[in-house]
Amino acid sequence: MNKLWIVTFETFLRQIKSWSFVALILGPFVIFGISMGVGYISANSAESGSDIAVISKETVMREQFIKNNKDSVDKKITTVSDAKKAMHKNDLAGYLILNTNENQVKATYYGTSSIDDSLKGKVLAFTTQIQQQLNYAKSGMTLEQVQQLQQQPVFKQNIAKKTGTAKTAKLISFWVTVMMVYTILVTYTGITAQEIASEKGTKIMEIIFSSTTASKYFIGKILGVLLVILSQILIYLVGGWGGYMIAQKASITKDVIAQYHTLINSVLHNLLSINLVFLLLGVVIYTIMAAFSGALVTKAEDASKASQPVIMLSMLALFMTFPFQNNMDSVVVKILSYVPFFSSYFMPMRVINSEAGPVEISISLVILVLSIVLLTFYISKIYQGLMLQTDDSSFWKRFKRGLSYNK
Repeated sequence: MNKLWIVTFETFLRQIKSWSFVALILGPFVIFGISMGVGYISANSAESGSDIAVISKETVMREQFIKNNKDSVDKKITTVSDAKKAMHKNDLAGYLILNTNENQVKATYYGTSSIDDSLKGKVLAFTTQIQQQLNYAKSGMTLEQVQQLQQQPVFKQNIAKKTGTAKTAKLISFWVTVMMVYTILVTYTGITAQEIASEKGTKIMEIIFSSTTASKYFIGKILGVLLVILSQILIYLVGGWGGYMIAQKASITKDVIAQYHTLINSVLHNLLSINLVFLLLGVVIYTIMAAFSGALVTKAEDASKASQPVIMLSMLALFMTFPFQNNMDSVVVKILSYVPFFSSYFMPMRVINSEAGPVEISISLVILVLSIVLLTFYISKIYQGLMLQTDDSSFWKRFKRGLSYNK
C-alpha cells in the first residue's frame, strides 16, 4: 500500500509543479483581472469630462438638483466663466443654467455635444416637478387638493417562475456546465495520455514493475491525477468566491452585481450542486480511458496522438447535448443520462432544468461510480501487458494482446 501512495503523491507533485498546471490555474484569474482592469479604465475614460456643471441664482433649486444627480454633476463649478474654462480643458461635458422667470422654470444646456439622454430625462423630470410646485403655489390650492392631484395609478406584475430570469439562468447554467466539463476533461485526458505514453519503451517501466505490481502503479497514477483535479476545482471555488466578493464591492461591478443578483444566485445554485460531483466523476472516467489509450501507443513519440480517441468521444458527448438543451423530455436525454461517458453531460442538464429527481440522480451516480471502479480494476490487471508492448504491430493486435494479458 505504501508504494501505491508513493506513486500517487509523486504523480500529484509532478503535475502541480508543472508550468502547464500553473498556467491552467492562473489563466481564468488573469483573464478576470484583465477584464476588471479594462472595465475600470473604460469606466474612468467614459467618466472623464462627462460631468456637467449646474449654474443658478436659485441656490435651493441648484442644491436640490445636485443632491438628486450628484454622480453626474461637478458641484465645485458655480459660474459660467469657470464652466467654459473646464470645457476648454475637456474636464467638463457642458453646463446647465437653471432659473425661474415669472413663475416659469427654464433650463438651458450648453455643451460641445448633445446632453446625455439619461441626464436629459432627469433634467426634464426635475424641472417638471419644480414647475408643478410653482403652479400649485400660484393657484392657491390647499395641501389636500395638491395631494389629490398628485395621486398616481398603481401597476403590478406577477412573473411565473419558469420564465424571465429563471429561463435565462438555466440557459447560462447549461452552457457553463457543459463547457466546464469539456474543458477540464480535455485538459486532463491529454495530460494523462501523454504521461502514460511517454513511458512506453523505457527501461524504467521494467524496473518499476519488478518492484511493485502494475495494478498498484496504474491506480496510483489515476489517484494522483484525481488529486490534481480536486486541487484545481478547490482553487477555482475559493478563488471564484473571492472574486465574487471583490466584484460585489468594486465600484465598476457592484451595480451590475446588484442588478443581476437573482440571476447570478440562480446560476451559482445550479453550478455548486450535485453537478460538481458529475463533473469530477466524468473527468475521472475519461482520464482512466486516456491512460488506457496512452498505454496502447507503440512508442513514446506517439504520445501526442494518445488522447485523440478519448477527446473525440468527449466531443461527441458535448455536441450531442446541443440539440436537446430545450428538449429535456426526450427519451434520448433520459437514456444517456444513465450511460457512462455521457451522463456527466446529460444528467446535469436534467438537474438544471429540474427534470430529474433524487432517485434518478442516485441511480446515475451509482452506475457512473461502478463503471469507474470496474474499469480501473480491469485496466490495472492488463496494464503491464499494455505497457511492455513495444513492437510496431497494428493497433488491434496490441489491443487484443493487452486484453488477453492478465496478471
